[in-house]
Amino acid sequence: MSESVRAFLVDAFADEPCAGNPAGVVPDADGLSAEQMLAVASELGASETAFVRESETADRRVRYFSPTTEVDLCGHATIASHARLFESDRIDAGTHTLETNVGTLDIELTESGTVWMTQNPPEVRQVALDGERVASALGVPASALVADLPFAVASTGLPFLVVGVEFLSDLGDASPDFDALEALCEDVDAEGVYAFTFDTLSGGADVHGRAFCPLLGIDEDPVTGTASGATAAYLDHVGAFRGGGESPAATDVSLEGDGFPDELVFEQGHFLDRPGTVRATVDGATVRVGGTATTALDGTLRVPDDESDEILEA
Repeated sequence: MSESVRAFLVDAFADEPCAGNPAGVVPDADGLSAEQMLAVASELGASETAFVRESETADRRVRYFSPTTEVDLCGHATIASHARLFESDRIDAGTHTLETNVGTLDIELTESGTVWMTQNPPEVRQVALDGERVASALGVPASALVADLPFAVASTGLPFLVVGVEFLSDLGDASPDFDALEALCEDVDAEGVYAFTFDTLSGGADVHGRAFCPLLGIDEDPVTGTASGATAAYLDHVGAFRGGGESPAATDVSLEGDGFPDELVFEQGHFLDRPGTVRATVDGATVRVGGTATTALDGTLRVPDDESDEILEA
């Protein structure tokens, strides 16, 4: 008889179910092979599923799988898994360490249930791309791109090509060519494209974003923690909130205010009817992403027999 596991769908970066970004969470995954985890992730159908395992070097280990492949890091699944463990009294508020494929990360849980994830030190690499090509791949007019913002691949664990768009209407009307986006990502060694605008729906938000990740088998991700962290690092790098910065890629983009905000608020998912909010902080080489999550589905899933040789093992 096939083994069964407890599995959840948890909506990250949201305060109510059926909003934000759904992640699969399997809290007890030690007995599962990579092939079985991939099968479970495919069955759950979320963009990523977090499999919580024991660790010899940290408080716990998480492996992340999309429905088609293992992913080194996933922000919203990290938030979802720790919120679920907290909600079920498996862990307490405070600081925790998490082993991932990209290293050991620090996690902070507040008493209110907000999960803060310290991501990897940021890397921002400016890339030379033709604006017409980028605009065509995104399905927006070339005039919609922010001329003063350089194209760059930013990463705090997962690399995204960051693209600035002038207006929310342009971003909302985008009609991506996913084959072109995939080729673009391959050319600049990025896992996805994060297009953003400072033109937001909410007065309390700083950035509105959309994340396209065809290389990961995800045309559009509703709300993306890793991309938000990477974009926060990018905005710090180019001095966008200081009227320009001192880095080689610094621009003369000026916004209201005279310094980088203590906390950036990213809104995302509205064009997929999955609105969510990501909070991000940047302090030098320390980038943190935070948010809440809520459980939408609790069930038991039968796992296929293990017939693998762990060829997917990281």
